[in-house]
Amino acid sequence: MRASRMLSILTTLQARGQVTAPKLAEACEVSVRTIYRDIDALAASGVPVYADRGAEGGYRLLDGYRVRLNGLSQSEASALFLAGLPGPAAALGLDAAMIAAQNKLMAALPPNLREDAGRMQERFHLDAPGWFGEAEDPKHLRSIAGAALRGTLIKIRYHSWRSEKQRRVAPLGLVLKGGSWYLAGQVDGSVRTYRVARVLDCTALDDRFDRPADFDLAAYWQAATLRLEAEMHPNVAVVRLSPFGVKLLDALSQPYVKARTQLEETADTDGWRIARVPVGKTSWHAASELLRLGPEAEVLEPVDLRDKLAELTQAMAARYRTAPKAGRRRKSPRATKQS
Repeated sequence: MRASRMLSILTTLQARGQVTAPKLAEACEVSVRTIYRDIDALAASGVPVYADRGAEGGYRLLDGYRVRLNGLSQSEASALFLAGLPGPAAALGLDAAMIAAQNKLMAALPPNLREDAGRMQERFHLDAPGWFGEAEDPKHLRSIAGAALRGTLIKIRYHSWRSEKQRRVAPLGLVLKGGSWYLAGQVDGSVRTYRVARVLDCTALDDRFDRPADFDLAAYWQAATLRLEAEMHPNVAVVRLSPFGVKLLDALSQPYVKARTQLEETADTDGWRIARVPVGKTSWHAASELLRLGPEAEVLEPVDLRDKLAELTQAMAARYRTAPKAGRRRKSPRATKQS
C-alpha cells in the first residue's frame, strides 16, 4: 500500500512540477504527517525530491528526473486505455496522436498488463450522442481547440437563437455534451457558453489572454447546466397522477425535473397521487411537457396551464373526429405496390 502511494507521489510531482504537502495528502487520502514521512523515505532511497520553502513553496523533483511506467496496476493501465476515446479525439484532430500515445504506452507496459489493456479497448466503446440523435461535426472546432491550447483569442461570428453576433472570445475550454461541443469563453470579463456548431466564422488571433487562475472548467459546466435547467423550468405545476402516470413521469422526465418533483406519499380513493412538478416558462411549453402523460395526469394548478391543456386536447379531439382529407391520405405500401 505504501509503495503504491509513494509511486503516486512521484507521478504527481512529475506531472505537476511542484505540489504542496496538503495537496499530496488530499490526492493520496492520507494525513500531511504521512506525506512528510513518505517524502523523507523517498529522499533516503535516492530519489531527488526537494522542498521549496515559503508561501508559494512545495515539493518538486530534480529537473530531468523521470518515473518509469512499470509501477502501474492492472486497473490503472486499463483505465488509461479506456480514457482514449476515438470519437472526441478525431473531432479535435488528435486521433493520430492518441493512437501513437497508446502504442507508446502499450510498449512501456509490462507484458502481464498488455493483454488486459488491449481487452479494455476491445470491450468498451463510447457513443456520445443520445438515442436517435446525431453527433455534430462543427466546422471550426479544431481552430477553437487550438486557440484554447495556445491561450490566444479568437474572433467569431455566432448565430444565437435571437440574432447573429460578433465576439472576441478568450476560449477557456471545450465540453462535449450529448454529441454537441460547447465552448466556455470569456467575453468582457464574464464567462459564457457557446454552441460550437453555431459558430459561423472563426478567426484565430495572435493576441494572448490571461486565463483566470481560479477557473475550473468542470465546476463551471456543472453550475452552468444547473442554471440553464432552472431557467427552462422556473414554474411549478400541481398535477394529479394515476399509478401509471407516476411511472410515466419518472420515465419521461429530465433528470433536473425528476430530482425536484415532489410526490405525495398518500393516494386518494382512486389510487391517484398529487405531485408538484417543475415546468417550462410559458403555458405552451409546460403543456407540451405534460401532454406526454396523456390521460394519466390531470393538472390542478395553475389555472392558465389547465386551460391551455383543455384548449389543446379539445382541438386535437376535434381534429381526429373528422375524416382526413383525401389529398392528405397516404396509400398503404400494399396499395402502392398493386397500383
